[in-house]
Amino acid sequence: MDIADVYVSGVGLHLARRMPAAEVVERGLADPRTVRRSGMRSVCAGERSGPEMAVLAARAALRMSGTGPSDIDVVLHAGTWFQGHDLWAPASYVQREAVGNSCLALEVGQLSNGGMAAMEMAVARLRAGAGPHSALITTGDRFCLPGFDRWHTDPGTVCGDGGTALVLSRAGGFARLRSLVTVSDPTLEAMGRDGDGFAPVPLHARAPISVAGSRERLVKDMGLTRLLERLQSGQREAFDRALGEAGAKASDVDWFVLPNLGRPKMDAQFFQVLDIDPERTTWSWGSGVGHLGAGDPFAGLARLAGTRALRPGQLCALVSAGGGFAWSVAVLEILDEAPPSPSFDE
Repeated sequence: MDIADVYVSGVGLHLARRMPAAEVVERGLADPRTVRRSGMRSVCAGERSGPEMAVLAARAALRMSGTGPSDIDVVLHAGTWFQGHDLWAPASYVQREAVGNSCLALEVGQLSNGGMAAMEMAVARLRAGAGPHSALITTGDRFCLPGFDRWHTDPGTVCGDGGTALVLSRAGGFARLRSLVTVSDPTLEAMGRDGDGFAPVPLHARAPISVAGSRERLVKDMGLTRLLERLQSGQREAFDRALGEAGAKASDVDWFVLPNLGRPKMDAQFFQVLDIDPERTTWSWGSGVGHLGAGDPFAGLARLAGTRALRPGQLCALVSAGGGFAWSVAVLEILDEAPPSPSFDE
């Protein structure tokens, strides 16, 4: 089975309430300079847990795809932060609440690249062709204190709350997968590991979490120039390989779905390095949402589908990166207008 025999048949999105930048400053959650420098107009912040929002997104994606419980071969769920319960299996919760079957359900890590890592796993399973024809991938996160400060835990990245879902299928869909590439560089895993040693319990060293210290140590050990080169070369390799395997050039791509990071990071990691015009991306929308952990690629795709921005014959590239370090890029060929599927803001 060729990778081009895997399709996107459904996509779903559920976002928490959007908090305007002015309200962020008024409530003292971040100072005006931090907010202004980020380029964020608002950020999604709510009370629902990540898995609860993932279920709502999954139901929408399954309705859009017309897929029933017997059609789903695997449920994969990715989260970046605490999922709402200790010693718990959120993928099984999503399966129970959104699907209701008894197929394999797994949680996938890899931080912000978790959604695309799950996509790699789902495509491999579908290409094996032994079970039902579809796979459900979900993501969900609520970033909140005392453990996570959405404005300061990862400087330059403002995290938003939401759930996303994607249905992949061998039976057809509105988009065909033309390529999917992941590149890994574990020499950069220390960027997310603090210098306090391995802890016995979560939040042992400090709360809220701060990745600034570990990043500074890696810069000291490796040098800023070399670190940036490795970050940029990994993203570039995944990008070039995915385009090459899709038989396309960057100029052929109509839409780029990028992570919803602060504007300086967007410039340094995507717009400048990959020579992407922001007008051909979902940034203008993402700057009002925030970084949805593992869910940005599917959220952006849902946004494009929901606003009828996708047209038959277009190419859409999903571009993702996550700690570890890993970079993923998928190229989709749009075959038909996406079926209607509502997205929700609380």
